Amino acid sequence: MQLKVLVLAGDGIGPEVTEQAIRVLRTVAAHGDHAFTFEDGLIGGAAIDAAGTPFPPATREAALASDAVFLGAVGHNKFNALPPSERPEAGLLALRAALGGFANLRPAFAHPALADNSPLRPAVIEEVDILFVRELLGGLYFGQPREWNRATNEAWNTMRYTRAEIERVARVAFELAGKRRKKLTSVDKANVLEVSQLWRATVNEVAKDYPEITVEHEFVDACSMHLMNNPRRFDVILTENLFGDILSDEAGVITGSLGVLPSATIGGQVDLFEPVHGSAPDIAGQGIANPVGAILTAAMLLRHSAKLEAEALAVEQAVRTVLESGARTKDLARGQQGTILSTQEMGTRVNDALIDVLRGQAESARLTGVTR
Repeated sequence: MQLKVLVLAGDGIGPEVTEQAIRVLRTVAAHGDHAFTFEDGLIGGAAIDAAGTPFPPATREAALASDAVFLGAVGHNKFNALPPSERPEAGLLALRAALGGFANLRPAFAHPALADNSPLRPAVIEEVDILFVRELLGGLYFGQPREWNRATNEAWNTMRYTRAEIERVARVAFELAGKRRKKLTSVDKANVLEVSQLWRATVNEVAKDYPEITVEHEFVDACSMHLMNNPRRFDVILTENLFGDILSDEAGVITGSLGVLPSATIGGQVDLFEPVHGSAPDIAGQGIANPVGAILTAAMLLRHSAKLEAEALAVEQAVRTVLESGARTKDLARGQQGTILSTQEMGTRVNDALIDVLRGQAESARLTGVTR
């Protein structure tokens, strides 16, 4: 397997956690004789400092020439005085638009080893495994017109979708639901918004092609409540851009930390992978950031871009093994007894566990005569 990855470490803790994720990918490549190549690029605040723009043309060209893009994080408070179109976050939106990925996949799961980290009762979150499919290129984030008119003290954004935009992301969600528990929840606000009425009607039309999938519709406010009191009722949640952003972040409560949640954006010319957490500039450079979200994002890259399912599962198993051993970064310690690991130490623990899992897979394949 040959894979060319553009690495955009970005701002804040991005470089620290990205280093550990790429380390894991190199381990997978070495053990499987895969030819993974990594090229570094600039985005966000780092790009503003070096090139005067959050999304330099060279980064765009390199991204479109890659098989996958791995992003750390963007954003820093020192750029808050800039116009929104010139801030680090504008670079991320421009990258998403350039790559064309319209389906953002955000898993939300309950690690048994982290049950005490969630403010929800263990009985509520036990065995929760949700996959958010968030439409990423439409809605309020990209709709026009949009403006803040300072002269009149007015501001407006436009939520806009076409049937085609809804249908394509719905089909991604239905396909993924078919590989899971065959249940899809579509979230909208169809009792108020015309855009949501189009969304619901389109999802119902697409559902006719997937009779094996159970479909339900939820208003976004009801869904946000059920995520906290009965999250096990959900499997795949399909929703538009803004609702998906809010709900998937809320679901971080289930796991107990955004620092362990990954994401992938697929459907475009090049897939984009980034952990859900932000740049956290207040802890950057201290070696205390949690790399697990970035490492699990690497697993999603293996699954969706490299098509290496066994290796993706190996990374996920390594993370489970390390968490079950009691290893914690500062955000996960929560007053628990034991040693708190640095970013690099946690990465080392996961990488060592991964080597063991990969060796086990190789031995099993040898004994069964399976060639991979």
